[in-house]
Amino acid sequence: MSEHTYDLIVIGSGPGGYTAAIRAAQLGMKTACIEKEPALGGTCLRVGCIPSKALLESSERFHEAQHGFDEHGIKATVELDLSKMLERKDGIVKGLTDGIGYLFRKNKITRYTGTGRIDGEGKVSVVADDETTELTAKHILVATGSSVATLPGVELDWDRIGGSTQALDYGEVPDHLVIIGAGVIGLELGSVWSRLGARVTVLEYLDRVLAGVDGDLAKEAKTIFEKQGMDIRTGVRVTGARVDGDQCVVEYEGGEPITCDRVLLAVGRRPNTEGLGLENVGIETDKRGRIPVGEHFETDVEGIYAIGDVIAGPMLAHKAEEEGVACVEYLATGYGHVNYDAIPNVVYTHPEIASVGRTEEELKADGVEFRKGRFPFKANGRARALNSTDGFVKILAHAETDRVLGVHIIGPRAGDLIAEAAVAIEFGASAEDIARSCHAHPTLAEVVKEAALAVDGRPRNM
Repeated sequence: MSEHTYDLIVIGSGPGGYTAAIRAAQLGMKTACIEKEPALGGTCLRVGCIPSKALLESSERFHEAQHGFDEHGIKATVELDLSKMLERKDGIVKGLTDGIGYLFRKNKITRYTGTGRIDGEGKVSVVADDETTELTAKHILVATGSSVATLPGVELDWDRIGGSTQALDYGEVPDHLVIIGAGVIGLELGSVWSRLGARVTVLEYLDRVLAGVDGDLAKEAKTIFEKQGMDIRTGVRVTGARVDGDQCVVEYEGGEPITCDRVLLAVGRRPNTEGLGLENVGIETDKRGRIPVGEHFETDVEGIYAIGDVIAGPMLAHKAEEEGVACVEYLATGYGHVNYDAIPNVVYTHPEIASVGRTEEELKADGVEFRKGRFPFKANGRARALNSTDGFVKILAHAETDRVLGVHIIGPRAGDLIAEAAVAIEFGASAEDIARSCHAHPTLAEVVKEAALAVDGRPRNM
């Protein structure tokens, strides 16, 4: 095998790409990974999941110090040091991206810096500045992720009017931030800047927030976020946004234009499939730019595979990771599978929002008979001690078999609590299984147990 010949070439080093590369190397494959950015980790680690969670944590502590300490008998004077907060966020990102570099070296994965392009079956070029390196491989895995989706009429200057990357690095707290889109990204970053003192207006085209999330959770979330100070307007069609001097102007149907300091466009993401050379091997994308794949993530061209945001399904880092592992394990062993019913989704606002499995709306649309149990955090001792009692746990179970079909949580540390539900669904557990499992007291997890008991109409603390 020559120096530039590999068993597997992965294009993209996001969570799906780097995880697939590491697992392939563990399975004995000679592996290379191509990444156009200097730092490994993709959007998630560099300018997405990780930096946003760092700012969410810092801003939540700032807000708590301002408004929540007094109840605990703590008196404090609080001052925001935004530059320090951003510096902390950048340090976390650097530590994690450097960590992936270490893992690549440890697993003897060859890293190429540049843009990957498929030139033919088993052929990939790495283009960096004026140099091109030609590689060959038995298998090629596309894991190039996604980027900000645009909206007609919104004139992006990637400063005053930009996407999530820009909203992670505002040099000062905006007086007024307008967010177009009430999805995960819009509400998370809206929470950050609202806590730090900005007036936040969220404009959403749909008649609800958080499309795809169980309706009861979405309704509760909107109520809570509005109480926290965000101005959330649903059923609004934005027709334009532009920079006007040192201000921005946002226009929408049926209302007066809004003048603000900054605009965050957060209407979704689009797969990064342009410029990959897919046309060189006859791979056609669907209407949304995604690559069609089969059961084992194979494309129509032998030896070329795709995972993560470039294929159908929710654009989640952990979904991409599971797909990457399943894909390379199938290549090495003939076995590899992802249970899409057991993939959780988390919104890291306060309170957090987490779901796994089917929503109530989906079950009704499919004519599936179910029972549901619901239990509020306000009836939980640990939640009261934390002074975080908003929200509830909702469990949906099959009407005849009692098998858990969906679990939906809005409340403190929902992102951690959802793991129990994901395991339950993965192993085909019933609501009764959860209800009869001993949960430590006092813990937030008791709310999950109580919701499971409520499926059978027998919660103990209500």
